[in-house]
Amino acid sequence: MKALVLILSMSLALSACVSDHELAPGKSPTDAAAVNVQLAIAYLQRNNLAVARKFIERALRQDSDSASVQATAGLIYERAGQPSNARHAYQEAARLGKGDPDIMNTYAGYLCRTQRAAEGEKLFLQVARNPLYQTPEVALVNAGVCLQGAGNYDKAERYFQRALEIRPNMPEALLESGALAFKRKDPQQAAEIVQRYLSVDAPTAAVLWLGIRAERALGHDGAAAAYAQRLQKEFPASNEARMIQAGVPR
Repeated sequence: MKALVLILSMSLALSACVSDHELAPGKSPTDAAAVNVQLAIAYLQRNNLAVARKFIERALRQDSDSASVQATAGLIYERAGQPSNARHAYQEAARLGKGDPDIMNTYAGYLCRTQRAAEGEKLFLQVARNPLYQTPEVALVNAGVCLQGAGNYDKAERYFQRALEIRPNMPEALLESGALAFKRKDPQQAAEIVQRYLSVDAPTAAVLWLGIRAERALGHDGAAAAYAQRLQKEFPASNEARMIQAGVPR
């Protein structure tokens, strides 16, 4: 199942340039762990898993009772292909952060990625109903993505539509709804959703790629070519642009 950036709902203020350095003497373990979490995420974003793991394991030694430390450890271990360590860290994060909707959102995503869609859906709905969580539409989209990955397209679409009722022009909900329409062999609806998306938000490689495939399926070669030209011009390094260059079929 594809991973949405939405799945990990952590807001971290990273400096523009993060360097590998020892922490200043006198920092509390909690403060030191927070810095090491930031460093771990910075290296994870660079796909340097070895260094990311070094920093998160340092953070775990400093503050293993922090839900955010455990959740970040779960993500890094999962990406590093260490399922046992990932499962333990995510479970600890959920136990320690039971009242934190962001932590529970993250744990629900993990459940979905490990073929536990029913549990993940249930938890996403709890997050959406939590009065402390100010963006319930995010949890609803995540629930839809979870169920789409499990093959429950009807229910997934209902969650995307519920998210759009809360925020009518939510880009992520529009993209997921459009992709699902295309998967269900309704290229006309997919093409209309792409046009709606582009009327309210800046393009992404993913939405342009969806537009290409939908217009090709409808036999609109000119519209498909226009999307393809735009994709290659605006996102030349994207996977979608490489697929066009490789001649990947619709």
